[in-house]
Amino acid sequence: MGRAAAAAAVGGAVAACAVATWLVGRRVRRRRRWGRAAAALRELEGGAATSTARLRQVVDAMAVEMHAGLASDGGSKLKMLLTFVDSLPDGSEKGTFYGLDLGGTNFRVLRVELGETKSAIVDSRVETQPIPRVLLSGSNEVDFPLPIFLELFEFIARAVKAFVEKEGKGDSGDGPRRLGFTFSFPVHQKSVSSGILIKWSKGFAVEGTVGGDVARFLEEAMLKVGLDMKVSALVNDTVGTLALSHYHDEDTVAAVIIGTGTNACYVERTDAIIKCQGLLTSSGGMVVNIEWGNFWSSHLPRTPYDVELDEESPNKNDQGFEKMISGMYLGEIVRRVLWRMSQEAGLFGDAPVPLLATPFSLRTPMVAEMHEDGSPDLREVARVLEEGLQIRGVPLKTRRLVVRVCDVVSRRAARLAAAGIVGILKKIGRDGSGGFAGGRMKGKPRRSVVAIEGGLYVGYGMFREYLDEAVSEILGEEMAQSVVLRVTEDGSGVGAALLASTLVR
Repeated sequence: MGRAAAAAAVGGAVAACAVATWLVGRRVRRRRRWGRAAAALRELEGGAATSTARLRQVVDAMAVEMHAGLASDGGSKLKMLLTFVDSLPDGSEKGTFYGLDLGGTNFRVLRVELGETKSAIVDSRVETQPIPRVLLSGSNEVDFPLPIFLELFEFIARAVKAFVEKEGKGDSGDGPRRLGFTFSFPVHQKSVSSGILIKWSKGFAVEGTVGGDVARFLEEAMLKVGLDMKVSALVNDTVGTLALSHYHDEDTVAAVIIGTGTNACYVERTDAIIKCQGLLTSSGGMVVNIEWGNFWSSHLPRTPYDVELDEESPNKNDQGFEKMISGMYLGEIVRRVLWRMSQEAGLFGDAPVPLLATPFSLRTPMVAEMHEDGSPDLREVARVLEEGLQIRGVPLKTRRLVVRVCDVVSRRAARLAAAGIVGILKKIGRDGSGGFAGGRMKGKPRRSVVAIEGGLYVGYGMFREYLDEAVSEILGEEMAQSVVLRVTEDGSGVGAALLASTLVR
């Protein structure tokens, strides 16, 4: 019995030692894994750093590229497209005008009634209608009595006519009703009311339209359905946003969209548009569509995750700025960081995380929800990970690291967008330095309003806070007091209708 007891004791001791060794080994492995995750975070923070000095380099690069794009077509990655909008609403417009906003699988028809009082929108109506899928991507092989592109525009024209008849109002003068047409697809504009379609995007692939004038397509369709209406202005959403803000505040000099995609436009002196020498406008200025999503500079803080995303995208080497700051891509950058941490550091344990491996499975609204989780136990982070990515049982320590990743990626995006805005102000001499517009300003700086629209800025509080803070940081406290960042919602619709009231063809 003594020997048996001794053997049992020795066996128990060996087992206890084995368990202890296993536990110690597991703790060591966990520490090592966590160390690798922390190192990956530090690497991300370093690569995505946006010091004030770096942001000012981005500002200078943006202004230089804008200048080059105005000097010659192809002289810059910034296209600096002429919109031929040389007059903006100033609040004195009167009457009833219409807008059509086509930028996705739904389109909107609007009616805006302008009153006698300055900057008074007495009434507005809007109606949203989906476009049948067959008209979005159909070809001429579909059994339609007309070519598919004519079917698309006649479908839209019939909806506009029904809307007008239901509202029962025309415009304020004789002749045809006037329409502002927001068309958020790439076009080469020939005049304020005409534009040649370069290509479709956003799920559209309609045969027979590329190379044609989209305003003429719409006007012919409206004429065919018996609607007497002319396209007075063909614009994109940034120009509409600028118009709406300028209607309420004549100090508006630029507009920026920061949502799923991103772009900006601003008012430029006509004599600064060197590539169109001899261009004359009644106002001495013209709205220029920057197409700033394609901006690129060596000063942009690019990480390996950005490089991988670009390499695997269908538009490789294009839209570099957009891929760093827009809602389309922020969630994907965060996903790539977390996926690497899960693979190299076991961030979410040993269980498989297949959804995290799927491109674009983590959307930017999910990032915003996690980033702005103010609960002590980060319960929203746990919910998003479980419901959105099927990752369960994530420890609080890991949830905190996830929030930190969201913060780094979103903060970089917001601060770069701020640098882009200040770059525009520098180009027109509104940043306090004189920029390309002339010498340093004397006395009190002129007030400058920048209209901003888009879900990323409007709906993501931390993003907006970081952007506003960075604008002040770059400009300096005194100069920042003269710059107003103003949320301007529904510019793509109401703004287009306002332009129809201003630009008479």
